[in-house]
Amino acid sequence: MRNTRIMLVDDEDRLLSTTKKLFEKLGFDVFTCTSGKKALELLEQEEIHVVFLDIKMPGMDGIETLQRIKKKFPFVEVIILTGHASMEAAVEGLKLGAFDFLIKPVSMKELLENVEEASAKIYRQKQRLLSARKEGSS
Repeated sequence: MRNTRIMLVDDEDRLLSTTKKLFEKLGFDVFTCTSGKKALELLEQEEIHVVFLDIKMPGMDGIETLQRIKKKFPFVEVIILTGHASMEAAVEGLKLGAFDFLIKPVSMKELLENVEEASAKIYRQKQRLLSARKEGSS
């Protein structure tokens, strides 16, 4: 799963920098953005598989960003990562298609487990799609 490409979206530069370095040491390609708008722009330019997305950000918040990501990039898995947890935000995020909802601070082990589970889900979805296309062309 180390070929999984990750994007971290958070308005805290220090968190982005530290988490990016940790994932890169494990062999992942990691992209960072400080806003939902920039995240959507980057998704247009790069193949990204898993997005860690903060809820509370200036401008476009995480929930709106999640909605736009899932609408335009349905195979991208989004993991909400926030220090401002509320049950309402968690439920709304999960209803909108978030893979998981994690509360900061979170361990690198937990982040890695989520990346691996999300990557496995993406792989299964793509395999099903390929199988359906093969059946449709026979």
